[in-house]
Order: sequence, then structure tokens, then C-alpha cells
Amino acid sequence: MRLLRLAKIALVSLRFGLDQMILDKASTTRPGEWLRRIIPRRRFAEPGAVRMRRALESLGPIFVKFGQVLSTRRDLLPPDLAEELAKLQDRVPPFPTEQAIARLEAEFGRPVDDVFKRFERTPVASASIAQVHFGELHDGTEVAIKILRPGIEEIIDHDLTLMDAGAALIERLWSEGRRFKPREVVAEFAKYLRDELDLMREAANCSQLRRNFKDSPLLQVPEVYWDYCSSTVMVMQKMVGTPISQKEVLREQGIDFTALSRAGVEIFFTQVFRDGFFHADMHPGNILVAANGQYIALDFGIIGTLEERDKQYLAQNFLAFFRRDYRRVAQAHIDAGWVPATTRVDEFEGAIRAVCEPIFDRPLKDISFGKSLLRLFQTARRFHMEVQPQLVMLQKTLLNVEGLGRDLDPDLDLWKTATPFLERWMNEQMGWRAFARHLADEAPGWAASLPQIPRLVHQALERQDSPALRDQMQRLARVQQRQNRRFTALVIALLALLACELWRNFSA
Repeated sequence: MRLLRLAKIALVSLRFGLDQMILDKASTTRPGEWLRRIIPRRRFAEPGAVRMRRALESLGPIFVKFGQVLSTRRDLLPPDLAEELAKLQDRVPPFPTEQAIARLEAEFGRPVDDVFKRFERTPVASASIAQVHFGELHDGTEVAIKILRPGIEEIIDHDLTLMDAGAALIERLWSEGRRFKPREVVAEFAKYLRDELDLMREAANCSQLRRNFKDSPLLQVPEVYWDYCSSTVMVMQKMVGTPISQKEVLREQGIDFTALSRAGVEIFFTQVFRDGFFHADMHPGNILVAANGQYIALDFGIIGTLEERDKQYLAQNFLAFFRRDYRRVAQAHIDAGWVPATTRVDEFEGAIRAVCEPIFDRPLKDISFGKSLLRLFQTARRFHMEVQPQLVMLQKTLLNVEGLGRDLDPDLDLWKTATPFLERWMNEQMGWRAFARHLADEAPGWAASLPQIPRLVHQALERQDSPALRDQMQRLARVQQRQNRRFTALVIALLALLACELWRNFSA
């Protein structure tokens, strides 16, 4: 089977001229020069980026998904190739319903009609990893049943092995190949793909996102029915809405496109900055619109996460962009550790200014927020910024959200829409209210550990015979005592600050 698959890849590569695209870059190596002599050059009417997309579509769903993931690595790809690969759609014919029923019955150990009151035999959606059927639980609850495609694990293993071999070949044939890290890209894709194979993981992502947006007027997320979920089956609430791509239908329903586009921006920034947990596959196929104008999110296999440091870095960068404070942008990169601490701030500031200043000569509504962030990352790469996977995922999602918003409302000013949200979030992260909140979060841990320190120091001293170590531990104990006194003074000062604030409010 592997030899047949390899033969198909070779034939497709020749058909679309992928061999020529690689060999044109490989002429500086001895194997590349030898291969160029024996493989005749051909002329193609279509550009190389289009041929690459069509070749991946011909090779099947796993290669299509690889192209989709590759399109997010705009730090590595030429812009025309990244744009073309972003057009790839993960649509494949459904697998037979008999196989779906067999997988369900194997998972639950009983007939499918005993598990569900109703199971619709015709699937409503089909992709490379799984397909979805509608059904009904015995209590009358309408559900969507996602079923992993039979045999997909073996197909993925075969194709990943071939991709890794191809990446190694590119590194060997192309002198610049290693700079693009093809084997690392394949390894990243393999991790992402294997995560998608576990539907319990997707169910957990869905459940978390639903909890984050409980009672939200902007976004609906389906409920997960855990008693029916496993690594190969996910059962969730059936959501009713209109695909966001069907604009004419939405217009007939009286949906306000301007409000809808702004709500999409607010949902994105809420996920990123409030929760640090965001849906990272927000293309039109995964979004419905309810009759009341709420968004409905579907497909939770790809989720991005951000730490507090990431959120602070992004918020400072965005706000500094709005204010054209390029020195603040440069300093934010250094403070976050994304570029070396030895980087000269003035040189980095100048490089950022050269990229960003031309943008502001255009109306704000014509500026691409996502592409501006991409240019920033590309500039930072020149100053040895390491690629941060979470930021690459964020940039891809931002491009999706921005494109979706402007498709609904061409006049959407994403910068203007986002600025109040970012300023409000930054104000919440700073000042005495943020200090009080962080203190309240840390106080239980301090209260539990501080009383134990003298005993732990005493035990350590008893176990050690070294006079030098004993002196060091004693000095540590004295330092801890000073810290205890400072902590007490800090708490008193905080209480005084709170009392003053209460008195000021009362007096007002």
C-alpha cells in the first residue's frame, strides 16, 4: 500500500510540476543538478502556487489538511503560496452509513436504535477526519453525532511517513531547505492531526468554550452529552442556524450585518484576552447564525491558548500600534522575551517603523489588522525572534475573523472596534483593583506556606553538618522574616487604600 501511495505522489508531482518547482531551487546541490539533467523541463500555464494547491487536492484529504496548516506558517512561505493554500477546503465524500453504524455499535456495545431514539442515516457534514449525523436521544433531545472516519488512523500514519520522507528529501536536495524547517513543520502537523483524532479532546474544548460564554448574548456553543462520548464518537446539542456564508438568506431574515461583524470582533478579543482560550478554526464552514443574530460555533478540534505573558504582550503591541508608539512595540518584544535581551531597541524600533508607518497613510478601515501582525512577526524574525506556535495560531485566526467581518461589512474598521475593548482590558490588568485581585489570588498560597518556613529551615539545619550551609540557611531565615514583615505592611497598606476608597465613595 505504501509503494502504491508513493507512486501516486510521484505521478501527481510530475503532473503539476512540483518536481520542477523543487529542482529549480535545488540547482546549487549536486543531487539537484544531476536530477535536473535527466528530468526534462516543461511549461505550465498556471502559477506554481496554484499548481501546488491543485496537487494537494489531488492527493487527498490528509494532504489538503497539511496544506491548510502550512498556510498558517506565513513566516516560512512566500505570500502567494500562503494565500493559495488558504483556499483549500476540507471536503470529502461521506463514508457509508453502514460503517458509521458499525462504529457506533462497537463503541456502545448495543444496536444503534437502542442507543438513540432516532439516528438519521444521511450525514449532514463530512470531512477528512469525521462526519456528522443528526439524531435524537430517548428523552427527546435533538443531537448531532460526530463519528471518526473508519481506518483514518492507518491512512494518517502512512501519509505522515511519506511526508516526513519528502521533507528529508527537500532538506537534502535544496541548499536553502533546512532554513524552512520542513521536517519540523511535518512534526507540528502530525501533533495537530493526532490531537484531532481524539474526539474526547474536542468535546472537552467544546465544553470549556461553552462554559466561558455561558449566558453570552453574542455566542452559542453546543452542550456536550458526556455519557455518549468517547475517543471516536462525540454527541452534542443540535444547533439550528444559517451558515454565515449564505448572506442572502441572512439578509431575508433581517440580520444586521454591521452588528454581526462587530460582534465577531468582540467574540474573538474576548476569547483571546479574557480567557486566553480561543477557537482557532473560524472559517465560514464552522459558523452558523441563529435567528436572533447570535453566532453559533461548531468544530472544536483546533483550539489556541495563551498565557498571561502572551496576552500582555499582544495587548501592549496592539495599543502601541494604534498610537504609532513603535518604541513601545519594540520594548514589548524584548520584555516578553520574544527577541534577545541584547537587541538594540533603537534599531528594532526603526525596523518596525519602516514596516508600519506606510500603513497609516491609508484609511483605518482599509488596513488589515492580521496582515499588520504578520509583518510585525516577519520583521521580528530578522532580530532572531523564535516562532511562537500560539502566536502563529492567533495570527491565522485573526486573519479569518477579519476576512469574515469585512465580508459581512466592507466598511468594518477592525482597529476602531477593537481599541475600546483592549483599553478596557488593559485598565483591568493595571491599577489598584488589579493589584487587589492578584493579591486575593495569591494570599491563600502565601497563608499556607509562610507558617511552615521556620520549621522547614530548622529541619534542614538539623540534617546538615556543614557550618557554611548552616549559616546560609540562617541568613535565608532572616530574609524570610523580613519578607514576612513586608507582606504584613503590604496588607495593612492595602486595607488602608481600600478604606480610603470606601470613604471617598461614601463622601461622594
